Amino acid sequence: MTDAELAQLIRQNPVNATLLDRLPGLGVAQGTLVAGALFQTVWNLRSGRPPQEGIRDYDVFYWDDDLSYEAEDRVIRRADSLFRDLTGRVEVRNQARVHLRFPEKTGLSRPPLRSVRDAIDQFLMIGIRVGVTPNGQVYAPDGLSDLLAGRLRPNPQNVTPDLYAAKLAGYRARWPWLTGN
Repeated sequence: MTDAELAQLIRQNPVNATLLDRLPGLGVAQGTLVAGALFQTVWNLRSGRPPQEGIRDYDVFYWDDDLSYEAEDRVIRRADSLFRDLTGRVEVRNQARVHLRFPEKTGLSRPPLRSVRDAIDQFLMIGIRVGVTPNGQVYAPDGLSDLLAGRLRPNPQNVTPDLYAAKLAGYRARWPWLTGN
């Protein structure tokens, strides 16, 4: 599968399509749709399910060197207005701030990131590290074969065995054909 084919595939989820169409209106740098909105759409379609079935949230990453809570909050409020009519929760986060909020959220520390792509590189599992920009540019540092095959492996850049095991179990409960170690 090519990047262009993946971009078309994930647009079969109408929430993804609308998010990507409207994302430029948010006015942020490196705006990218990431994570479950993408890989769960692919897995749903492969399983013969509606593309948006069971997707609880849609993650949009962006980059802003302003690390203040207030700056991020302004973007979140703009997003709330821009995406208000969509089904599913849209979570918009400045990836420049991850190292500030991660310890409070997880109890773990993370070094500062350098970009949205750097954030995608830190995802928990190989095979789901993917993002798509509004113009259809795909970032998938591992390629697409593991994603399409449903093959999940721990990311050596984010070694958290308990979290990995819990996520894998949750995914396999919904898509039993997934494999992982």
